[in-house]
Amino acid sequence: MKNTIYQFSADDYRGQVIDLSKYKNKTLLIVNTASECGFTSQYKGLQELYSEYKERGFEILAFPCNQFKQQEKGSNSDIKSFCDLQFNIQFDLFSKIEVNGENAHPLYKFLKKEAPGILGTESIKWNFTKFLINKNGDVVKRFAPITKPEAMSSEIESLL
Repeated sequence: MKNTIYQFSADDYRGQVIDLSKYKNKTLLIVNTASECGFTSQYKGLQELYSEYKERGFEILAFPCNQFKQQEKGSNSDIKSFCDLQFNIQFDLFSKIEVNGENAHPLYKFLKKEAPGILGTESIKWNFTKFLINKNGDVVKRFAPITKPEAMSSEIESLL
């Protein structure tokens, strides 16, 4: 059996284990986020994408990460409060994780292997790297942090 994201689980911001198989038959965007980054305003665009496509089977999974210049220092509840107050996000927020190195979350090890970055590098370069996942749980594409959420609309629509 081939590997998909459905073999993984992750803790949500409350610490509850979420089996990613709950997202079967949905198009997903998985993003590593941070509250104090130059790209933090992308939360607004992510929420707009979610609002536009959620009724068609689209979900966003946000994974806060503090590995890039300590731009996500807060606790999970601090991060959730920030996201609610600043951007009123309605998509799923997970517990803070590591995306690079020995302690990288297994989901991120898989994502990086399936969709390497420029020149085949597997490491995540910065906050707001995005992975587009099809309804079968396959990694379709990796987007750079500078890619604005609205620039991904046509590719998301093609998978819905």
